[in-house]
Amino acid sequence: MPLTILVGAQWGDEGKGRIVDLLAAKADIVARYNGGDNAGHTVTVGQQTFKLHLVPSGIIHTHTIGVMGSGMVINPATLLKEIETLRNAGIPVSPERLQISYAAHMITPAHRALDVAQEKSRGKQQIGTTGRGIGPAYTDKATRRGIRAQDMLDQESFADKIADHVGETNVLLQKLYGAPLLDPHKVAAEYAGYARQLTPYISDISNQVAVALASGKQILAEGAQGTLLDLDYGTYPFVTSSSTTASGALVGLGLGICPVEGVIGVTKSFQTRVGAGPFPTEVFGATAERLRGTGSNPWDEFGTTTGRPRRVGWLDGVLLRYATRINGLTELALTKLDVLSGFETLRICVAYQAGAKYYTDLPFGPADLTPYQPVYEDFPGWKMDLQGIRTWEKLPEQAKAYLLRIEELTGIPLRLVSVGPERAQVLEIGG
Repeated sequence: MPLTILVGAQWGDEGKGRIVDLLAAKADIVARYNGGDNAGHTVTVGQQTFKLHLVPSGIIHTHTIGVMGSGMVINPATLLKEIETLRNAGIPVSPERLQISYAAHMITPAHRALDVAQEKSRGKQQIGTTGRGIGPAYTDKATRRGIRAQDMLDQESFADKIADHVGETNVLLQKLYGAPLLDPHKVAAEYAGYARQLTPYISDISNQVAVALASGKQILAEGAQGTLLDLDYGTYPFVTSSSTTASGALVGLGLGICPVEGVIGVTKSFQTRVGAGPFPTEVFGATAERLRGTGSNPWDEFGTTTGRPRRVGWLDGVLLRYATRINGLTELALTKLDVLSGFETLRICVAYQAGAKYYTDLPFGPADLTPYQPVYEDFPGWKMDLQGIRTWEKLPEQAKAYLLRIEELTGIPLRLVSVGPERAQVLEIGG
């Protein structure tokens, strides 16, 4: 049963889209299992750059089928816009190539309005949400008040549910937050239109994926966000509202315990995050500007979804080792090694210090990282531009030493290294 799960090993934005794009060349089905349009995968193919927030990015390979699991929360307006963008770029997207789980939940304008109002009310305690309604949609799911894709199949009752949902949310917006109210009938009419367009895409993807696995087809489970944003195991409360770890793939796709061929963790060659929360290895000033870039190309460190400049820092080996354990990673894919070219000295955090104590592993997970100071190992940098390199042998010796230390810290093999944004700029290492 050849299921491969790909997850982010940091705070998201690791460059998972380009690794999915590479692996999808050999997959039959690419399955997105969590999150909503607060996530974004960027894939560069020649002169085309695709920025996808909901549709599995592996669908760019026209031989694959994309499925969207029950662990997702879906903004139908965003989804339809992405489908249109892909079609305009020559990528065929139809109900035969893209299916939505009947159990996936819908995001509405009421969820988005509530998200913005709640974040604003937190004042200085804001957690850095994208304002896209992700948290409120998952809250409705957990309290059994959510609106599922299956509800779209009866379009008349679906419109009534939407109107009632907006009316109930208006009470909260008005009484708790003093926020502007929404027109329930206008939103219901809008969503009835979405239902008419999306109904053909709704199916039992759990059964579809299970049958495909039983017949020996290759399934690639494509995660969104990253391990350190997991609702249970991330830097709580500065996390997302879904399960971002590898085990979330089974729940989010409706699969039982089954053999997994591999769990691939994607990490940058340095550390980034968007929004608030702890970041022990964060850097500032000229070093930060060098790591972040200017925003002039898709390879720079600005959020695919939000456009916000990412916070940047040196690679955190303690957190990467934690992500390896939590996910049961079997191998690593490392991105953006080329960004480190030109630094005289590179650093990796190999332990934390709190007072007189040193920690190579977190005693109570990553929720509270404020007591810790990073303990660094320094490495000599390299001058060479790596973007033209295609084999391990041609990498500078300093780059090899840096990568081998990452392998040593995590205890798992490094299989893929990217040295640029395009498909051809990924080095395959080992067998």
